[in-house]
Amino acid sequence: MAVAGPIVTAFAASLLRDLLAGTSAALVLVLVVVAVGVAADRVAGVLAALSAAAAFDYFLAVPYYQFAILGRDDVETAVLLLAIGIAVTEISLWGRRQQSSASRREGYLTGVAHAARMAAEGSSAEDLIATVERMITEVLDLDDTRYVLPTEHRPDPDRPVLDRDGTLRWRGHAVDVAREGLPTMDTIELEAGRNGDRGRFLLTAASRVRRPSPEQLMVAATLAEQVTVPVPAGHGDGEASD
Repeated sequence: MAVAGPIVTAFAASLLRDLLAGTSAALVLVLVVVAVGVAADRVAGVLAALSAAAAFDYFLAVPYYQFAILGRDDVETAVLLLAIGIAVTEISLWGRRQQSSASRREGYLTGVAHAARMAAEGSSAEDLIATVERMITEVLDLDDTRYVLPTEHRPDPDRPVLDRDGTLRWRGHAVDVAREGLPTMDTIELEAGRNGDRGRFLLTAASRVRRPSPEQLMVAATLAEQVTVPVPAGHGDGEASD
């Protein structure tokens, strides 16, 4: 469709050459290119733009049925077809990325609100912890998230830590997550609650390199803060300390 659409359109316009001005035919080609650019990906949009420019040259520019353009106006039209096609494709992709980003933000806010509501309504510690574990795993695309009680786990100074402001620190230095990704060789610690006495979440990202955004890291830290309810002493019995 990306290649055939402009060619078929230009061929049809060439049959009406006596009734349809060259600029009008070019506008019809623009519509086809815009439709492909909006509906498809970057490759399809660029192919449609190239196809439209070539089809205009072959079917609608003098000399007809040759890949040669003699008129300056026709050259400008072909170049504009190519430029418009590429521009529309990039704008469309940008719009889709913005829409996807807005949807993710809405999902993050919904998740944080849900966890906060569970904590405020007195949901059981087990349910709240299980919900936050699942949400953190989804937000950061982790392999696993596990909560441990203060009695089960002592903070390890050599282990990476995700701070409340979304900064990842390892051995006293901030990690550039966008460039280096989350550490894969060790578990990441994330404090639960707001006073540092509600245990920790241990985050595992060992199978591949993840590069979550600062926004995603902040959401994970905010989710962990919602675990402020007293945790039964029996929670996590049987799990080994880290």
